[in-house]
Amino acid sequence: MLCKIVGIPLQVGASQLGCEMGPSAIRVAGLVDALRELDHEVVDMGNVASPDPGEKRHPNCAVRALHEVSGWIRSAAAAAFDASESGMPNFLGGDHAIAVGTVSGMAKRAAVQGRPFFVLWLDAHTDFHTLETTASGNLHGTPVAYHTGQPGFEGYYPDLEVPVDPANLCMMGIRSVDPAERAAISRTAATVHDMRAIDEHGFVSLLRSFLGRVEREKGLLHVSFDVDFLDAAIGPAVGTNVPGGATFREAHLVMEMLHESGLVSSLDLVELNPFLDERGRTAQLLVDLTASLMGRTVLDRPTRSY
Repeated sequence: MLCKIVGIPLQVGASQLGCEMGPSAIRVAGLVDALRELDHEVVDMGNVASPDPGEKRHPNCAVRALHEVSGWIRSAAAAAFDASESGMPNFLGGDHAIAVGTVSGMAKRAAVQGRPFFVLWLDAHTDFHTLETTASGNLHGTPVAYHTGQPGFEGYYPDLEVPVDPANLCMMGIRSVDPAERAAISRTAATVHDMRAIDEHGFVSLLRSFLGRVEREKGLLHVSFDVDFLDAAIGPAVGTNVPGGATFREAHLVMEMLHESGLVSSLDLVELNPFLDERGRTAQLLVDLTASLMGRTVLDRPTRSY
């Protein structure tokens, strides 16, 4: 398979700086070599250029860096659409605000191909705030609200060309939801599996059900993977740690199932903050998880010494 690497070093969507180093850290941890060892062709397309910061304000005075984030969204959407013309794009963040652009770009690609578009959101958070409801002003909490066509972004974010049907959205690993987000999600058909559901039913049955639907409908599947999907004990390099995340084996199981499905067409790796890492182990884990998604099996896994 042709794998394309696209860095999107956006960090101003989060409150803690450092995510702009994420793409470099993942590259240094050996992503390209790991993919080539699995016999994939790899093309590193470099990083998306930083837009002009400019100035754009919102009546919600908590909102920060609106114009800059909007510029990144536009660039990320164009990069996603272009990179997805052939091969499988791997988008390296940057904070999760990059997904405002990557998801909308991939949704446009699905529309051009005449296929339904699905999103698997692996995250501790639902990121379902609008510009009006966010209290923190951190725009990495807005991607899902935007790309599912929720109101309140008009005139601030780029116009949404192809909304994502909330019924085609599956969230897993959720364990931190603000009241405004909970109310908004309850009015949609989105599937939300919090860690209580995963404790009760396990990843296998819940993920298999979603993947079965993607397969039946011949859909295009985008996976958006936030470091805080993981438990902090194995993935400390994130500014939004929430206790009780996926374990090492659970995370690899999810990626192995995704590989076996043969359905994944694009991937986000977001919220890696190398400034918070421990000897690069979170970056290395992201590389290993991506390798599992791309075909590495348990028997092929290398021994790591830190």
